[in-house]
Amino acid sequence: MSLLIDHISFKPTEEYHLNDVTLNFNPGKMYTILGRTLSGKTTLLKTIAGLQTPDSGSINFEGADFLSVPVWNRNVAMVYQQFINYPHLNVIENIAFPLKQRKMEENLIEKEVKEAMEKVGLIGFELRKIQELSGGQQQRVALARSLAKKAKILLLDEPLVNLDYKLREGLREEFKKLFSGSEASNSILIYASTDPLEAMQLNGDIIVIDEGKVLQTGSAKDVFENPATAKVAEITNDPAMNINKGHIQDNTLVMNNNVQIQIPDQLKSIPNGDYQVGIRATDLYLDDNGFSFDVEISEISGSETFLHLRNNDLKCVATIEEVKTYEANEVVKINFDKSKIYLFKETGELLHSPYQQ
Repeated sequence: MSLLIDHISFKPTEEYHLNDVTLNFNPGKMYTILGRTLSGKTTLLKTIAGLQTPDSGSINFEGADFLSVPVWNRNVAMVYQQFINYPHLNVIENIAFPLKQRKMEENLIEKEVKEAMEKVGLIGFELRKIQELSGGQQQRVALARSLAKKAKILLLDEPLVNLDYKLREGLREEFKKLFSGSEASNSILIYASTDPLEAMQLNGDIIVIDEGKVLQTGSAKDVFENPATAKVAEITNDPAMNINKGHIQDNTLVMNNNVQIQIPDQLKSIPNGDYQVGIRATDLYLDDNGFSFDVEISEISGSETFLHLRNNDLKCVATIEEVKTYEANEVVKINFDKSKIYLFKETGELLHSPYQQ
């Protein structure tokens, strides 16, 4: 019962929204489409749902041509970032609407609606009108309606973005439970997100997309540890992985005239030459014996501080595990965890990962 997307392209203007996309989705699994805003995530979901017709390619589901199936006959449920509800109905009526359309028995409808409401934390709001709910509560209604429908394909387009932190965490765990047990054996969940941390927490298969093109697919762990390209490394990290030009010469990694690093043993087999050098913000740290950097911007985020740094033409971001205010142009000493350095070819392909055996 796999969903096969075969060489789908969609180019409504001069730019591709989907560019020769080929993917295979299997039931009982969770897939996260990770990409920046306007990367093609929503277009791909709409194409699967039948709300967007591609210019070329095919979609096959359960052995049949899915593109020839009308939207109303596709066993698909979709939750949008901008939630959609029926304002004239209360919470229960909204969630039960697709089940009544199927003419399900009333006692079964009640059971499915209650289960869905429990999963998203809506118990106690059964008779509220949509206008009486907060934005986050309205999103939960839309999510519950899709869960109650128990469609064979569930499409989630950044469904948690309008919810508070605690509820987002709880629902992510619920998604993982839903799609790891026997009840998920006949369903495919495809979740779109711009948040790399969210994609890793969901811990399913990840599909990295940019400018309508699939850049890499694989397990969350493999994509994070071994990004296929420098672009993937940027997309799968927040803050984006620091990518800068560098040159290896006689066991020294030269970033610029001021920042030169003695390379670790695992890089000594790399020939002299020009490369793109990657290192995560979390692998830069304050060190009195480090290199001098000027602080351009200091951002406090929770219990961390993001430092945007410059040393002549070399720019990078460091994540400092403390809350502290730094002044613009303040000089700080920064060092690199040499064991965590990535090397990419000048054309962007991964050459060395610290996780490679």
